Amino acid sequence: MTATHPPPAELAELADGRWYHCMTPELEALRNSARQACWRHNSMDPALRGGCAPELVAIFASFGKGVFIEAPFHVAYGRNLVLGDGVYMNAGCVVLDTAPVRIGRRTMLGPAVHIYCADHAHGPEERRRGFERALPVNIGEDVWIGGGAILLPGVTVGDGALIGAGSVVTRDVASGARVAGNPARQI
Repeated sequence: MTATHPPPAELAELADGRWYHCMTPELEALRNSARQACWRHNSMDPALRGGCAPELVAIFASFGKGVFIEAPFHVAYGRNLVLGDGVYMNAGCVVLDTAPVRIGRRTMLGPAVHIYCADHAHGPEERRRGFERALPVNIGEDVWIGGGAILLPGVTVGDGALIGAGSVVTRDVASGARVAGNPARQI
């Protein structure tokens, strides 16, 4: 199932990695829609929702066949999240999809995996004014991401890679690589 969303004018900066103001009413409205969809997903009887609540599926950019998302789950917008067939997300996953997040077929995320696209301004004055930029995260097919791992803005994880539990992924991971630690390094 695929939803299409015409982007508001503010999302142009998000799409190309430029700095933007993240606290506009338009972006807050989009985040609120995602919060409502997550709340619906997280509060549904698991026997009734199948792999994902329909309200949550409706906000995603793309939702493959056989995707299963355990509750609780949180996504910032949903409109930037592309899930391939057979993706599994265990309980407590968080996806801050201020930029596109693509998760390939048959990829599995352990509990409490966090994926962040937002890179906040590094100076305190710019942070106070709400400036951030959005960098995409791409995860290939058949990837395993262990519980509690964190993927930072702009990283790409190649097909068949394995990320150890509790790792902090600060740079790209090659296809078939096994990484662990903080920062994650090949093992």
